[in-house]
Amino acid sequence: MNQRSFQMRLACRYQDPDNSVSDLLVEHLDNGEWQAFDLNLRSPGFQIFVYAALSCQHLYFRANCAERGLMLESARGSIHMLTAEDWELQQVRIEFEGTLKAGKPMEDDLDYLVERMKLCPVSRNTKALADSETTVCLI
Repeated sequence: MNQRSFQMRLACRYQDPDNSVSDLLVEHLDNGEWQAFDLNLRSPGFQIFVYAALSCQHLYFRANCAERGLMLESARGSIHMLTAEDWELQQVRIEFEGTLKAGKPMEDDLDYLVERMKLCPVSRNTKALADSETTVCLI
């Protein structure tokens, strides 16, 4: 059975006081090359779904960092989704690495961020997968 692979990544810069986005670049992997993602009326539906998941995770990442007093300078995030040939979602990998400009993460902050990210509306409305992983790193 053939799998379908979807990958996106983002690079973002933030501003005070709440980790608001000041600059954002989103790219998707297309035939082995990273291309700027341009959401428009011709965007394929599943690609929009992948972007929705990445965008939702990003919002919960940056908002919950701010809630914990972790002010971000920049971050990189990525999502990789695999589906079966019939489009059934099989695997999700989400990663965020943030560079802090203020605040010091406590031992439980990373676990808290990952748990909060699982509560984003897209995640809450996607069936639970046995093969799903979210990682967060702050430097």
